[in-house]
Amino acid sequence: MGKTAIVYYSQHHGNTKKVLNAIADYDNDVTLIDVTEKHEVDLTGYDRIGFASGIYFGKFAEQLHNFAKVNLPTGKDVFFIATAGNPINHNFNSIVAATKEKHCNEIGRYQCGGFDTFGPFKIVGGLQKGHPTEEELQAAVEFYKNL
Repeated sequence: MGKTAIVYYSQHHGNTKKVLNAIADYDNDVTLIDVTEKHEVDLTGYDRIGFASGIYFGKFAEQLHNFAKVNLPTGKDVFFIATAGNPINHNFNSIVAATKEKHCNEIGRYQCGGFDTFGPFKIVGGLQKGHPTEEELQAAVEFYKNL
């Protein structure tokens, strides 16, 4: 399988971190890198690099984009994990574009619901309450196993 690092941003409700914790429970050799704590990391020794984030205005967190620009080596296998109040495919567009600039090879995407109370959603009690579910966490582990 090779060495894997997952670079992530999970701040508001910890949805993304819940997904990554499930993956780390399955593979305790995976390295999790929180971009709010580490801004520069040498990723050359990793075979696969994942980017994981909640979705903000239809995109991965800006901190992940900045991290990829500075730290992502060219030609790596990359994958993406997202939690979103509105889990739709275009949520991946911006981070995919950032990794394509580095001539990386995309090997997979996983997305599930994530509790979202941003902006107007707070007034109605949020979207995707109770997500990610246990089933979604297991599906994330299956996704990771099959990379």
